[in-house]
Amino acid sequence: MQERHDAPLAPLTTFRLGGPATRLITATTDAEVIAAVSEADATGTPLLLIGGGSNLVIGDKGFAGTALVIATKGFELDGTNLELAAGEVWTDVVARTVEAGLAGIECLAGIPGSAGATPIQNVGAYGQEVSSTITEVIAYDRTTHQTVTIPNADCAFSYRHSRFKADPDRYVVLRVRFELEDAAGLSGPIKYAETARALGVEPGDRVPLTAARETVLKLRSGKGMVLDPEDHDTWSAGSFFTNPILTDADFTAFRARVKQKLDADTEPPAYPAGDGRTKTSAAWLIDKAGFTKGYGTGPARISTKHTLALTNRGNATTEDLLTLAREVVAGVHETFGITLVNEPVTVGVSL
Repeated sequence: MQERHDAPLAPLTTFRLGGPATRLITATTDAEVIAAVSEADATGTPLLLIGGGSNLVIGDKGFAGTALVIATKGFELDGTNLELAAGEVWTDVVARTVEAGLAGIECLAGIPGSAGATPIQNVGAYGQEVSSTITEVIAYDRTTHQTVTIPNADCAFSYRHSRFKADPDRYVVLRVRFELEDAAGLSGPIKYAETARALGVEPGDRVPLTAARETVLKLRSGKGMVLDPEDHDTWSAGSFFTNPILTDADFTAFRARVKQKLDADTEPPAYPAGDGRTKTSAAWLIDKAGFTKGYGTGPARISTKHTLALTNRGNATTEDLLTLAREVVAGVHETFGITLVNEPVTVGVSL
């Protein structure tokens, strides 16, 4: 294991924000990960787990404890079964599965971060979620001090959520197992309308895997959602807020408010979310509340390409970012009565 002290954390995040960690350890094997976690737990030392750093907002004061970078490697493909080490770079994983002719995660191309983070957030985009292909998650249980294998049915997956996110101090993901599909070089059914339009097909159609991946990458790039060190629109955590899911009663009240605040002919985005609930669009809410692309005059601003991304324009602090986030949350609530929830994990700070 590599170990450093008073180590900067900002370079390890896609926001490029945050102060130093008292101690920074980089683990390259599962055994090293478990050893570092066990040591921190035994000594009562606060522990921060870092994968790709694409979902972290770290305070300007940094982290008083041990930050553990999980840099494990392992890509094992057996037919349609795939096992990944937690530290594998997700964008590379998607590319390799497409090259292998396997469908299931091709529309998750371009998402920054590590493989081990995908079940925690139930990462999803463009009509796919990892919960539809994950079969098992292998994790270290910090309560029982055992390595456990958790089947999909016990992961409590839902929209951008899982049992791992619900109990963040208990499990450390070590490996993730997937079952992909051999569809003779074709993608899974295209479910997302924007992707179908870009591909020139109907929802439900299949296309060549490479076409699906390349189209998603193009769509994401157009929104500043593919990492580029030269493009400050990508100095972000991707979507900063989750799409609100409302009860029928709450959606009815929201719809009435939209017509009052905007005009009688305006209909808000609405997508069935099951169990008498409706999902609406956080990006739409932000835009209609007056926070348009490029909003802001300081070093932290809304992306010029996508209203859902808050960005560091190069010399921002975490407090600059949080000030902007709080302004957006307050403005959306005042306009529409909905409170947006941040998707990235905050460390030492909160909205």
